[in-house]
Formats: sequence, C-alpha cells, structure tokens
Amino acid sequence: MDQASKIADLNDLLRCHHIGGRVMITQGIQALDQDAVTEIIAAVAAFSDFTPDNDPYHEHDCAVMTVGDEHRIIWKIDAYDREMTFASPNPADPAVTVRVLTIMLADEW
Repeated sequence: MDQASKIADLNDLLRCHHIGGRVMITQGIQALDQDAVTEIIAAVAAFSDFTPDNDPYHEHDCAVMTVGDEHRIIWKIDAYDREMTFASPNPADPAVTVRVLTIMLADEW
C-alpha cells in the first residue's frame, strides 16, 4: 500500500468512526441546535465523493459540502507530531501522528 493510501485509510477511520485522533467542532457549529450538529457530524462521516478536484493527493483530508438546505461546511484533517507542536514527520505512521478533524461552517474559514 502506498503512502497516500495509508494516510487516506487513517483519515477515513477518524472521519467515519472517530478513531485514531481528535474531532473538533468550531464555535459556529457549536452554536447550532443539537439536531443540526448531529446531522453535520453524520454527513461528514458519510462523505465519499472524493474527486481529483477536492482530493488531489488522494489522502481524504478535506472537503467542502452542504448539509441540509442551509449549512455549508468545511471539514479538514491535520496530522501533527505527538506533542501537537509541528506537522507529523510521517502522517502514514499512527505511532508518530496525532490526527485532528476540524468541522466548521464555511464562513468561519
């Protein structure tokens, strides 16, 4: 398996199952009602429409999407070193990486 495929698998594990890292929502997401928050988190987990335009490196690390009729969101996954100070030295290796999934409203970007 190549490096990008390993990273994509680890990113999908975090995004879909919240395993292997941290999931953060921004203040804009937190301010929504609980049903909207639940719907957004579920939509991020179910996302599978990766294309060369939104996933040029094949790592499944970011997307922009609309949830429901009104919530335009961005989600992104960053890979940090274990101390969460710098980028991971090897994002394909969970032993040296902490993944962080951030879910935000598009206008918070």
